[in-house]
Amino acid sequence: MGDARRFLPSDIRDLAAFRAKAAEVDARITGAARTDWIEAVRAPGERAQARLDAVREGTGYLVTTGQQPGLFGGPLYSLYKAISAVLLAERLETALGAPVAPLFWTASEDHDWAEADHTWMVGVDNELHRLQLPEVEGAGDQPLHRLPMGPGVEQCIGQLEELLPDTDFKAGVIDRLRAAFQPEATLPEAFEDWFAELLAPLGMLFVQAHAPALKTLSRPRLLHELAHSDRHERALLARGEELDAAGYGLQVSIMDGGVNLFMEGPAGRERLYREGDRFRLRHSEATFTLSEIEARVAEDPSILSPNVLLRPVVESAVFPTLTYVAGPGEQAYFAQLAPLFEEHGVGMPIVFPRLGSTVVEGKVGKVLDKFDLDIEELDRPFHELAGDRARDDVPDEVRKALGAFRGTIARGVQELTEAAREVDPTLKGPIQHVRSVAFDALGDVEKKIVQAVKRESEIALQQIEKAHLHLFPDTKPQERVFNANYYLARYGFGFVEAVTESFRAALPPFDGSA
Repeated sequence: MGDARRFLPSDIRDLAAFRAKAAEVDARITGAARTDWIEAVRAPGERAQARLDAVREGTGYLVTTGQQPGLFGGPLYSLYKAISAVLLAERLETALGAPVAPLFWTASEDHDWAEADHTWMVGVDNELHRLQLPEVEGAGDQPLHRLPMGPGVEQCIGQLEELLPDTDFKAGVIDRLRAAFQPEATLPEAFEDWFAELLAPLGMLFVQAHAPALKTLSRPRLLHELAHSDRHERALLARGEELDAAGYGLQVSIMDGGVNLFMEGPAGRERLYREGDRFRLRHSEATFTLSEIEARVAEDPSILSPNVLLRPVVESAVFPTLTYVAGPGEQAYFAQLAPLFEEHGVGMPIVFPRLGSTVVEGKVGKVLDKFDLDIEELDRPFHELAGDRARDDVPDEVRKALGAFRGTIARGVQELTEAAREVDPTLKGPIQHVRSVAFDALGDVEKKIVQAVKRESEIALQQIEKAHLHLFPDTKPQERVFNANYYLARYGFGFVEAVTESFRAALPPFDGSA
């Protein structure tokens, strides 16, 4: 593998890199452009408004992050990204001596309903449950910000209420969820309202991707991309070849003739492709000239939107962004993006990896201690874990007897093979077959012994299985599956504060200093 640092060159511990990025923003975003973006931003709560007012003076910066909206807040990692951005903004503000605010970009133009319409949680029955919105008209074609959730969201809240444990905090969580996730609301609206509630003490700013002011400000970047898409495709392909040569795969494939834009057409939000001197919509097959699209965008800027590769460029072009807090997949596609930023004359933000966490409740911690388990040991399918533990629990005398039996078979086969060689050398094959059959039979016996041990250890394995479910549901990291509401119902909104303080201690210092 090659040195990944040349694809994401800025060192997140180097304060000088952030100062250099601030200077690039100061030189590029000047005059009214330094504050025009404020019209697109929402500042819920006193602390967020104070942060926005400080940046409004024209000398401030942003730490940005974002995520596709998800039912009831989506997976925990969305919350973790937001908290990471808040803490990084605080640290940069102190280090740079200038206002720095955190901004969460809600990907409201995404049209992948199937990724956003559900969430998972563990219930009081210690089982994993999927809560899912019924499909609404236009799902999968129209952007999420055009689709009210409908009455199905009330049913999902009812399911959630049944699955949550009865605690002093449960009613408050349900009431606040109902206030955000109303039938007439869209998923992006409800998601942002819920996050605004959770993050109000931290002062998070929000922007929806479809906000009219943002669409107007981003129009020059989108039209530039459209006019030069062939050149940009070649630049991205060359970057992809560099990554491939260094041993890294591409997170986002570069499609032949693909433009890094979506346009709303007869079949909803569709990807644009070049076709000769025209542009074609992927599904409806409708075609347009460059001037026709420019005219349509002049009338309605909302019809054009960036894809996953162009979105970070648009964000950095419009906002005074110093750094973007990214998940692992996002870090990989940012490694592809340097040529696209260069083509647009925009400096790439410093890519800062989000912090993560595994919540280990007391009841789970007791199981880990009781059976001397580390969290990492549970990071695999439960049947493998159970099998290994059962084999470890096989009595020593049985294990020794099995080993001796194998040794006896191996020695006997070797002796018989040597003795029969002078009678007929071709007998070696049948003798080896006997060895294979004997070992297979012995393997079956060993499996039966392990199964018997499992039955004897059934209660212990049930306890470990429950711990496994809480830490690695569906054999995935907890933060990629669960939403926050189980923990909010058990521990109150102080859960967010606890995560914040944990992350504050884990945030790496600048320049090796405390």
